Amino acid sequence: MNQALTALTEQLKLTALDSNTFLGESIDLFGSGRVFGGQVLGQSLMAASRTITKQEREAHSMHAYFLLPGDTNEPIRYEVERIRDGGSFSARRVVAIQHERPIFFMSASFQASEPGFEHQATMPTVPSPESLQSEIDIFRSIAAELPPAWAKRVMQTPPIDIRPVNPINPLNPGAHLPCSNFWFKANGILPEDSLLHKSMMAYTSDFHLLLTALLPHGQSAFSPSMQMASIDHAMWFHRPANMNEWLLYAIESPSASNARGFCRANIFDRRGRLVASSAQEGLMRKTPAQP
Repeated sequence: MNQALTALTEQLKLTALDSNTFLGESIDLFGSGRVFGGQVLGQSLMAASRTITKQEREAHSMHAYFLLPGDTNEPIRYEVERIRDGGSFSARRVVAIQHERPIFFMSASFQASEPGFEHQATMPTVPSPESLQSEIDIFRSIAAELPPAWAKRVMQTPPIDIRPVNPINPLNPGAHLPCSNFWFKANGILPEDSLLHKSMMAYTSDFHLLLTALLPHGQSAFSPSMQMASIDHAMWFHRPANMNEWLLYAIESPSASNARGFCRANIFDRRGRLVASSAQEGLMRKTPAQP
């Protein structure tokens, strides 16, 4: 594994303080001092999963709310409440705490694999990841025009290799339909650990969702006076997935209103299997320009 992927793997593993409490460290991904939302999603899923004692039960859904920005200089304490362990399902609630205040909470449900009816959405037809340029290379081509913190970040090797199907110049986005597709996988080889792969997929699921809701409006995260933040996030895990292999994130934004953007997405593997789905609503506020 490269250094960034190794660091992310260690981040997601957490330190157990007791059987229901875990401690997570952060990386300042965007140079803002704020914790990336995907990190909290992945760590909270890891914390909840480590309290499951029923054999072979794995997370099939998670529903989360972001309450306050996380501080990258302060460890995050994850407190897990064991809501119920039933005959078929287990339920957990996780609260993430910093500076003795909750910054995030999440509920998750777990179930063992069992046979049943199956159907799924069809994977969109898109170019192969091998034919596409990585997002980091796209950013490096405009590094001289980026804010200093971003310019420094794009010179580093990322933990996740992201390859947009229709890349958008964030400095000159233009207006587009509210949908996007990108391939992603671990930028290295992860160990065969289904919980780690699932937590890593939850981490990656926070990329590009709100950005897709901005596409019809000719805006990006770099637009002046643009205020963006995730409000809530949900994820459903349908089938096993391997982060060492390419996965396609197919995103659409059916609505934006009241300074909020709503997005939903499907994640497919290269065989066309629908392995997971996600949904998110977030703040998209254009504030008055400051002098």
